[in-house]
Amino acid sequence: MRPAKHKFTLLKQVMDIIPAYLVPKLAKKHGVDKRSRTYSPWSHVVSMIFAHLSHALSLNDICDTLRNHEGALATLRKASPPSRNGLSHANKVRTSEMAKELFYETRNHLTGNFPNFGRFDTSFKIPRRIKRVINIVDSTTIQLFANCMNWAKHRRRKAAAKCHMLLDARTFLPRFAIVKSAGSHDAVKGRILCNQLQDGEFVIFDKAYVDFKHLFELMSRGIIWVTRAKTNMSYKVVRKQGKKNGNVIRDVEIKLTGVKSKKDYPQSFRLIAADVLRDGKMVRMEFITDNFDFAPSTICELYKARWDIELFFKQLKQTLKLSDFLGYSENAVQWQIWMALLTYVILRFIAYMSKWRGTFARLFTAIRGVMWSRLDLYGLLKCCGTAPGRQRMCMQPQQLYLPLLVN
Repeated sequence: MRPAKHKFTLLKQVMDIIPAYLVPKLAKKHGVDKRSRTYSPWSHVVSMIFAHLSHALSLNDICDTLRNHEGALATLRKASPPSRNGLSHANKVRTSEMAKELFYETRNHLTGNFPNFGRFDTSFKIPRRIKRVINIVDSTTIQLFANCMNWAKHRRRKAAAKCHMLLDARTFLPRFAIVKSAGSHDAVKGRILCNQLQDGEFVIFDKAYVDFKHLFELMSRGIIWVTRAKTNMSYKVVRKQGKKNGNVIRDVEIKLTGVKSKKDYPQSFRLIAADVLRDGKMVRMEFITDNFDFAPSTICELYKARWDIELFFKQLKQTLKLSDFLGYSENAVQWQIWMALLTYVILRFIAYMSKWRGTFARLFTAIRGVMWSRLDLYGLLKCCGTAPGRQRMCMQPQQLYLPLLVN
């Protein structure tokens, strides 16, 4: 089976997912259009998304490829190929706030028009009895060059940026993100991320984000938090919450006794100790939460499911172009990271519309190989899916006919 022909290239069909009015509106809002002469803001966005989809090696790779396909590029709402200096200057000078807002506006447009987008193509295992919104807070470090990027130095010989993420567990789509140098503390950025949460929602995060003053604020706002207990946490047991059951070793209500911690969190909360399977081994962990209603096994399942966010970061860092960067300035790095997040959402939307059941990496390679071909996008993905299994013939003994054995 071959995919049907299309009058436009595959790249144009991908880029048409971004609403036509968005980029001109945001360029005008952020003043980018006034600094654009021959290289339009839309052409800039196309170039950066193409860099991620093609895994371009350098600025010259992007510019030369787009120039060789200048005719096909013009069909993408009159986009034009950049020069090397033009693309480098655009990444350095044009504010990355435009790229950030473009990501949010596109995501809101897709989730608003397609309410089920992201709900059926994720591997996140949520306990069925929980019907509330579940959020995951985590971060990933993106290595940079210490000798070129002084703004991102956080060790003597190392430089890195950090992407702090608030992820919707049901859709596996980013709700809010912060891109800064890795020198910033997780707990500080976690407070900003959690400002987006509403009353009754769940939030799950690692113990690097534990700040008892912030946890008390979340509890006061009606937000249910689940995290791991730090090893040096001082507390006293108020009462036993439940009995030992299965892998659950301990379930108690506790109150902090530290001089500063009991002032930051004056009320009691719950501590659960359980044996959890991790990397094929049983590991004993202690979880803390302000929720006293759910079973301890449910709290353990929620935190265990949080580890699936590593799959999200793996898809982002290993599939898209985040291993090396096209510019050294903070603005250029942020442009590339925000365009990576935008490309991720677009690819996830394509997977949703085509009912793709393969891996994210397989979807990426299927599109990357034929970007300039005039093929139907969704017809191509149907042909690139998993090959159907062969039908086996069931032969029964009474159906055999052996002429040499007949009398």
